[in-house]
Amino acid sequence: MKISYNWLKDYLPVAETPERVAEVLTSIGLEVEAITRQEAVKGGLQGVVVGEVLECAPHPDADKLRVTKVNIGAGEPLQIVCGAPNVAAGKKAPVATVGTTLYFANGEEVKIKKSKLRGVESMGMICAEDELGLGNNHDGIMVLSPEAAPGTPLSEWLALESDAIFEIGLTPNRIDAASHTGVARDLAAALNIDWKKNNSRADAAPVTPAAPAAVNPVRVTVENPVACPRYTGITVCGVTVQPSPEWMQRRLTAIGVRPINNVVDITNYVLHEIGQPLHAFDADTIDGGEVIVKTCPEGATFVTLDGVERTLHAQDLMICSARRPMCIAGVFGGLENGVTEKTKNVFLESACFHPVWIRKTARRHGLNTDASFRYERGADPQIPPYALKRAVQLIRELAGGDVAGEMIDLYPSPVAPAVVQLDYARMERLIGKKIDRETVIRILQRLDFTIGSEDAAGLQVTVPAYRVDVTRECDVVEEILRIYGYNNVEIPARTAVTLSHAVRPDKEKIQDTVSDYLVANGFYEMMNNSLTKAEYYRSLQTFPAEKAARILNPLSSDLNVLRQTLLFGGLESIARNINRQHADLKLFEWGNCYAFDAARDDGSLKAYDEALQLGVFITGYTAMQNWRQPQERSDFFYLKGYVESLLERFGVAVGDLDTDEAPADIFSGGLQYLRNGKVVAVLGAVSKKIRQPFDIKQEVFAAEIAGSWLFRAARNHKVQYAEWPKFPEVRRDLALVVDEKITYAQLRGLAFKTGRNLLTRVNLFDVYRGDKLPQGKKQYALSFVLQDKEKTLADQHIERIMDSLLKAFEQHFSATLRAL
Repeated sequence: MKISYNWLKDYLPVAETPERVAEVLTSIGLEVEAITRQEAVKGGLQGVVVGEVLECAPHPDADKLRVTKVNIGAGEPLQIVCGAPNVAAGKKAPVATVGTTLYFANGEEVKIKKSKLRGVESMGMICAEDELGLGNNHDGIMVLSPEAAPGTPLSEWLALESDAIFEIGLTPNRIDAASHTGVARDLAAALNIDWKKNNSRADAAPVTPAAPAAVNPVRVTVENPVACPRYTGITVCGVTVQPSPEWMQRRLTAIGVRPINNVVDITNYVLHEIGQPLHAFDADTIDGGEVIVKTCPEGATFVTLDGVERTLHAQDLMICSARRPMCIAGVFGGLENGVTEKTKNVFLESACFHPVWIRKTARRHGLNTDASFRYERGADPQIPPYALKRAVQLIRELAGGDVAGEMIDLYPSPVAPAVVQLDYARMERLIGKKIDRETVIRILQRLDFTIGSEDAAGLQVTVPAYRVDVTRECDVVEEILRIYGYNNVEIPARTAVTLSHAVRPDKEKIQDTVSDYLVANGFYEMMNNSLTKAEYYRSLQTFPAEKAARILNPLSSDLNVLRQTLLFGGLESIARNINRQHADLKLFEWGNCYAFDAARDDGSLKAYDEALQLGVFITGYTAMQNWRQPQERSDFFYLKGYVESLLERFGVAVGDLDTDEAPADIFSGGLQYLRNGKVVAVLGAVSKKIRQPFDIKQEVFAAEIAGSWLFRAARNHKVQYAEWPKFPEVRRDLALVVDEKITYAQLRGLAFKTGRNLLTRVNLFDVYRGDKLPQGKKQYALSFVLQDKEKTLADQHIERIMDSLLKAFEQHFSATLRAL
């Protein structure tokens, strides 16, 4: 949300700098994320001052140049060479000093430097209008009034208005501050300024109808008072629609609102001034002269202001005429009833709509407007009449016209303000400090709270209607504390703590250990939204769409289900980086994944599963190119090395895990590890079909590890220290010809089962397939490392072990020995 510093000063006598105002706003909960400077002239004429020409003499070596002495109000007069025909002694003109950057009217930028022109030193520049960006005149220097004092900054002399725009990160509960008066009210409380003195709602000019009216006033009927608790409206006739005055256009442009015409701009101005959305209709286009607030039949169509035809839902609240819908209430106007330059009579709407109705309608149609932003967070039911009066006041000033009939105000069930009992003792316990009673009452009154009965124990507080977020005692305490200042609560000298036994294994510690390992190996951690697209799961078997946990009221179609896997979030991050010229990536993410089981759905949470997963992604080259070695592209085994190393770090014997092929609907090749028939990790090359929606053309290798299983493995992992073996290892190699279906994992498992305590390591160091082998066969070259901890192995013992290994391979896998 954008707030103008100059606009704020219309309501408060603020002497603080924009930077100081930003600090105060942030300290009271309205976080200023950025300050943008807006200048009337680019550069703000920084470094340009009023100068007085004291002397003017011809240049000794150029007929069209003059050598001048110029007083700029400080130090010795400057010698400046000038070529303007109207430069003369006694004249006052803008002078750009050395180091100043000028922004010419033609877009050129010039930095003023100390220089020599035809051998004569020049210490600045006497400027023309176009050289300052103030106009297009280049006939000569810009001559200033004789009253201008030398040394005065030119921006100050010309009274050019600059502004600072605050970008406020407004939290959803603080919709009361979604306007300039809302921010000013909080700022006044923090700076101890009497806000009500000059900013009362009673100050709005009264609305008096013309007698007789030129047109009949529009009638209003509200058929759905639940969705529209309050509706006010008024007809203004005889308006002149034209561009808004410069001051209003400047105000709206400063906060990013495009000026359209005076009537529409007034509705936007009031919106950003006091936070109440308004809508202006061309009264002559309202069929039957009647406005009806109701819902339309399911499937009805309506063309909105952007020219899009939208299909209406039966729960979309509409503003209709006697024959057709004219506006989606609180969200977006229609194409045929808006105010144009031909409009003569206007019907103004100021209403209070139910936030749930507006939020659901806005999400259904994918619309997010300034009006819906405010309505769906809770509008003030008391402000519509005041907003209407304020708009009529401005229309009379800027567009002329007369009011036709009385203001319509339909408010059948007035909303009672919340009343909260504040207990001083509980307040002090929550804050941790005793605040004097006068300060508490002053803060609440500055925030527009009404103080009722009071005694030694506490007081009764009536909450203003626009503070929809304040309903409990703790909310009132928070309001007091944020204005009093969190930094004004001292840290106590004594702190009481409660010791508790940590659950083992410490999941956070394990996550940190894993993260540290990956970061140390060049990975970057990422965090993706757990909400994702249902479209990702439409044709998958591994993660079927019917198992996705759907959001009942999604923000958009891109965020309508909870993720079942970390894969798609990782691919979104990879695509984003590739599009920004970062194609060599090593990424990881910890995140919860979710699944829905319709068979267990009994209306409770039993049908939903939540599991922590670790995702690891590699794509592109393994390292930057250097002179020592050529670049190598990432591959499946590069990722597999990291995954297995990580698992072994927590005591997982990877060789003891069962393996299977990775799901073909996600991976073009890969494997998954299983423990007791349950998948605990999967890794492989992401298939082209999965990568295609993300426009990723290069190979991506991904792994996903079950976090809960990793935690259990870490809990059972115990580090033991043992003496280094005294007796040597022995290595023997076998080249085995086996069927294609036989895996290394099968051979390795059988080897350890056969070799028992003497076999310490098995390694696959070569795989061969070719025409020298029978069809359907492959060769595995395996190394076996043997070691006895009690003695040196004799050759006869080694040969017996190798013979038993070979016989086991022949018996179980029909393997044959091939000479190396």
